[in-house]
Amino acid sequence: MPLVTTTEMFKKSMKEKFAIGAFNVNNMEIIQGIVDAAKKENSPVILQASSGAIKYARFGYLLKMVEAAVEETNIPIALHLDHGADFETCKQCIDAGFTSVMIDGSKYSFEENIALTKKVVEYAHSKDVVVEAELGKLAGIEDDVNVSDKDAAYTDPDQAAEFVEKTRCDSLAIAIGTSHGAYKFKGEAQLRFDILAKIKEKIPNTPIVLHGASSVIPELVDTCNKYGGNIPGAKGVPNEILKEASMSGVSKINVDTDLRLAMTAEIRKALAESPEAFDPRKYLTPARDKITEIVEYKIKNVFCSSNKA
Repeated sequence: MPLVTTTEMFKKSMKEKFAIGAFNVNNMEIIQGIVDAAKKENSPVILQASSGAIKYARFGYLLKMVEAAVEETNIPIALHLDHGADFETCKQCIDAGFTSVMIDGSKYSFEENIALTKKVVEYAHSKDVVVEAELGKLAGIEDDVNVSDKDAAYTDPDQAAEFVEKTRCDSLAIAIGTSHGAYKFKGEAQLRFDILAKIKEKIPNTPIVLHGASSVIPELVDTCNKYGGNIPGAKGVPNEILKEASMSGVSKINVDTDLRLAMTAEIRKALAESPEAFDPRKYLTPARDKITEIVEYKIKNVFCSSNKA
């Protein structure tokens, strides 16, 4: 099965009330870990790369690794650009073979965001590529995204309807209380499901995307800290809240931080317990296995997308 767009995935997710996991990739072990889990659970999956990941892994290597993943499995896999900052970045990814791109114009005014998104949509659709856009501002830091708490803003449902109508974007990332990075909440974690419900009422046929949705799994944070890390007070979105989101109309849930924590925790542990080790395979193998474990759990118990391929 070749790379696919997210169109059919999202149609099924909206009809059957489950979410597709969109997992950020940076290297071979992360790609293998994600795809191994999706294959075990017979689940569609979205592999997504930020501009920072593309710069790190390089276009050619990244595309060939994803191509290898596609060849060894028969599950639907989409390759998505996460947080494209401008038209040129989106065009580069479209021309390279990505099947989905995100244009993030949330830092601009409403009118400027519409104009930029519309330009990307027109080019992407001419190449049979789908477009995710963003309306509202998520707080937090992740790669090139850096928004302070005071600048974060919830998505306005009326603006969401106007935005989708004018841009013809294929899916919409909204802000209902999540944030990027490992420090999502200072107090009790909660999302504005009332805003989600209003947005779904206004644009019932548009897939909704939730960014900044890692759980920041406490066990992984503890392992990192136990073996020399310094990640105090990290807090993410609890799995039960993400499950509610997946059953309440969210079609795509982004996960990045949890994968970083899983890899780092296992590498720290392996090197601390075997200080004589210098073979990368000795510490990258358990790191890859941990990513598979985390992704498999999310697909089966949180996103409810098992056996949906």
